[in-house]
Amino acid sequence: MDYTFNELKHKTVAEMREIAKEIDSEYVKGYTQMNKEHLLQAICKALNIDMYVHHKVVGVNKRKIKNRIKELKKVRDEAIAAGDHDKLAHIRSQIKSQKRKLRSAMV
Repeated sequence: MDYTFNELKHKTVAEMREIAKEIDSEYVKGYTQMNKEHLLQAICKALNIDMYVHHKVVGVNKRKIKNRIKELKKVRDEAIAAGDHDKLAHIRSQIKSQKRKLRSAMV
């Protein structure tokens, strides 16, 4: 029984109950009364399946981008304190650009 979270998430309640019937665990007791959301959580706990989807960044240096964002945020705080609205708008657009670059590289 090798299932992933995505495989289980796309199964019907009836299919998940069939899987739960085969599992001998305290987590899936009462599986006939569970709805899909609770059944999914119970099966994942019983089979030690990670219930969260983790994104990976491919093609860019994540650490470099995050450090650049931190630097830009410091400059942004200085611009806020100085009241320089033109510099502030420019810095905010750069931060947004860096975040967009990071998100577009996620798989």
